[in-house]
Amino acid sequence: MTDEASLRIDLAAAFRLAARFGWHESVGNHFSAALSADGRRFVMNRKWRHFATIRASDLQVLDADDPDVMTRADAPDASAWCIHGNAHRRVASARVILHCHPIAATTLTTLADPRLLPIDQNTARFFGRYVIDPECGGIADQDDEGIRIAGLLAQAPTLIMANHGVTCVAETVAEAFENLYFLEKAAETLLRAYATGQPLAVMSDAIAEHTAQGWDAYRGMAFTHFDHLKSLLDAEDPSYRQ
Repeated sequence: MTDEASLRIDLAAAFRLAARFGWHESVGNHFSAALSADGRRFVMNRKWRHFATIRASDLQVLDADDPDVMTRADAPDASAWCIHGNAHRRVASARVILHCHPIAATTLTTLADPRLLPIDQNTARFFGRYVIDPECGGIADQDDEGIRIAGLLAQAPTLIMANHGVTCVAETVAEAFENLYFLEKAAETLLRAYATGQPLAVMSDAIAEHTAQGWDAYRGMAFTHFDHLKSLLDAEDPSYRQ
């Protein structure tokens, strides 16, 4: 199996799993993965395809340097091109880009203070490893918005986007998916803690950073977890591999 074939299968699995976890939103939101060494040639879901039906062969190959991409009949979604096209063009380290609107993380983005406070191990996982986009320009379909978002993704692999959603980037699909998985869990924990109305027991910066560093030794979890999740898809509906 070629590297591109494996990448397509993993990305297709990420779509199916996102739908399973309820992170999808109608037929919007987009995941992409770089094919070329410089990241500018990449695959992404086509315009308005439901996450639950995406197969490896459905993914569209795009060139971030293609000036005519939005003029063709098979043009990608404008907001997807704005975010993913700019990120793949400008942030070579963003090999895989997962952008969606999961309910807990998106709810966090609606708060005046959307910081992911370190109150447990999952929230502390992101300490000093995420960036907040404090601006919201509506639906992100303007080039200057995409350029600004790309600049933020160059600073940190996890982006909390005010009044919008979240974006996670990584070298592999498994690692990006794991970050998205824990980001949603962390946001849910923080929101539930807020809902109690009780004061939060926020870790000191030193303990939060120590905890975040401790997660580095567990990097391999992402691959084992993702393989397990794919095995569930394989048992129920392996059509994502087609």
